[in-house]
Amino acid sequence: MRFLFGSFVKRAALSVILVAFFMSFQVFAQSANWMNLDTVKAGKFDTGKMWTFEYPPMDYFSQAYNFEPDEAWFEHVRMSALRFANYCSASFVSADGLVMTNHHCARQSVTQVTKEGEDLNASGFIAQTLQDERPVPGLYVDQLVLFQDVTDEVIDEINKGTTDEERAKFENDVISKIEEREAAATGLEVAITPLYNGGKYSLYGYKRYTDVRLVLAPEDQLGFFGGDPDNFTYPRFNLDCSFFRVYDEDGNPLKTENFFKWSENGAAVGEPVFVVGNPGNTDRLNTVAQLEYARDIQYPRTLSLLTSLSDMYKEMLKKDPSRRLELQDMIFSFDNSVKAYGGILDGLRDPVLMQRKKDFEKTFRAAVEADPEMKAKYSNLWDKIADSRKQLGEISNKNFALSMNRLSTPQYFFIADEVIAIAENLKLPESERDDLYVGEELNNTLATLFPEDFDAEMNKALLENKINALYMYLGADDPLVKKFTGGKQGKEAVEYVLSNSKITNLEDVKDLLKEGPDEVLKGDDPFIYFMMNSKDRAAEYSKKVNEIVEVESAYSQQLGVAVFEIYGTSIPPDATFTLRLADGVVEGFPYNGTYAQPYTTFYGLYDRYYGQGKEFPWSLPQRWTPPPADFDLATPFNFVSTNDIIGGNSGSPVINKNAEIVGLAFDGNIQSLPGNFIFRTEENRTVSVHSSGMYEAIDKVYKLKRLSAELKAGKITK
Repeated sequence: MRFLFGSFVKRAALSVILVAFFMSFQVFAQSANWMNLDTVKAGKFDTGKMWTFEYPPMDYFSQAYNFEPDEAWFEHVRMSALRFANYCSASFVSADGLVMTNHHCARQSVTQVTKEGEDLNASGFIAQTLQDERPVPGLYVDQLVLFQDVTDEVIDEINKGTTDEERAKFENDVISKIEEREAAATGLEVAITPLYNGGKYSLYGYKRYTDVRLVLAPEDQLGFFGGDPDNFTYPRFNLDCSFFRVYDEDGNPLKTENFFKWSENGAAVGEPVFVVGNPGNTDRLNTVAQLEYARDIQYPRTLSLLTSLSDMYKEMLKKDPSRRLELQDMIFSFDNSVKAYGGILDGLRDPVLMQRKKDFEKTFRAAVEADPEMKAKYSNLWDKIADSRKQLGEISNKNFALSMNRLSTPQYFFIADEVIAIAENLKLPESERDDLYVGEELNNTLATLFPEDFDAEMNKALLENKINALYMYLGADDPLVKKFTGGKQGKEAVEYVLSNSKITNLEDVKDLLKEGPDEVLKGDDPFIYFMMNSKDRAAEYSKKVNEIVEVESAYSQQLGVAVFEIYGTSIPPDATFTLRLADGVVEGFPYNGTYAQPYTTFYGLYDRYYGQGKEFPWSLPQRWTPPPADFDLATPFNFVSTNDIIGGNSGSPVINKNAEIVGLAFDGNIQSLPGNFIFRTEENRTVSVHSSGMYEAIDKVYKLKRLSAELKAGKITK
């Protein structure tokens, strides 16, 4: 937009007006060059709205929504909600064990139940009868049936420590002791979770259901319509839902009294709605020093790794399109992570948002120092944490470079480590060797060095990534890097390493071992040399990092106590992948100089489809083109609300005051990405699938009448 004014005075005057306007609504530009940062203050809900069920904000709900839920409401909502495996949320939506979650949470399960000759990710899965519902191996859902405050027992034990190291050790020991005790007493899956960085400790007991069967999963192109370009954006047009069913020990659909009934009409604009789910992790209570470390070191490093892995898999798919089924889930996962981490990093680099965090810390610190007793106990914690982050910054990149995680490390390094173990054992008399390296077991060990599905092309690409990381974080002059790569970089380094190694195939490994264990251990094979000469160094870095983190955890725990002493439950704790209730209202938001309406419809889906030339990722499956004659295109499809969500909330039900399903959360807008460390009520939006849209698609497009009838009735109908 171009402003045309006749004088500088007029422009200056307008600037003052605009600044005042935007400040009053806490809407901040990415650049703060035009703003006095000293005027920026923390927002009321910067720490979010992820309320725990043990500390619900009853007064706030009453004031904000004229809503006063009783204990029975909270228990029903808690017992109706589920944790979907260890990565998503879900809920019961019928008395017969029907479970709803996101399509993107179900992708792995759909792949697992795909039979030979099928491509269920492309075609979707529809179980026409109960007998057609397919068991998903290893899948489970957890229901939170028990929670209790164990703060006093944990903190009493922590306080017995006289040093920060002792406090950290005592914390781990007492948590393990309580978990073992309560698991034995209850028979539940038990875990103790620190809240407020350890200001409070809650014990959660979960009932685990392990017979979970797939009922309905839409096609990928509906579940993830618009692909990565539309991810974290709005307006959206995604049928990001899937349905499963829990079965009991007798192999019958589970009977449950606690489930969310279905709202056919959804929620109106301005109506209060609640997201019930398990947000994974946030850092909203972190100190400024911790956030600056994340901004300058942690997130740039993570983003670089994820981007390189995404590019690698895309290049592999480009070279060999037949691997689509194998690679598409990984590409989706990495692209999603790249966008998410990139958004967080952009937020951390926004001086206005960081100033809001600084203002919160300033206010909090002032409150601590105003109380003599609290000042004596807590006032030096910020400086201690800042010092630990400085120490961490000096070695964490080096530790990262030498770490060997399975996600990003080529298998050659692990093979080399095993070959070293074989050689070291061969130097010993058979009676002193590990069982894996004696007689026939040695042959079995050798036979398993290279897995049947060993992918040389993928490992070659991973090796290039690893070499790039070594150069980036250890430096070109590092003796180990020089020796390993022959002083070469990039693809030249990869070719040098592979051409000089004898552990790239099993036969060469066997030939190498025939030369004798001393030749193996003293030789110049690049991978073996690297593993033997990096092990002590890597262990030293890892030990130091763990020591710093352990001690800092003790500082954070003490600071968490101070947070709770001053603020109590008026602010929620950081997300911990435990059950939370997030309030909000259905509401659009300013967007690209206009206004993003609260709802989209199926009309918009087809407009997007035709407007993008029917091309992927905006193409539609065959059963959707054309839509059925009785399909109501005006039905609300997706919608936005002001609820607070983060990764882990995927699959969370969105309910109204009557605990009825009005939607299914699946994403946030691009403005919500900094939500890892700050929640902005003015811009953050949760994106959900509308209950009416899901019902219309199930009933009219997929024609799964038994499922639409079950949702409407709340139970299986004849």
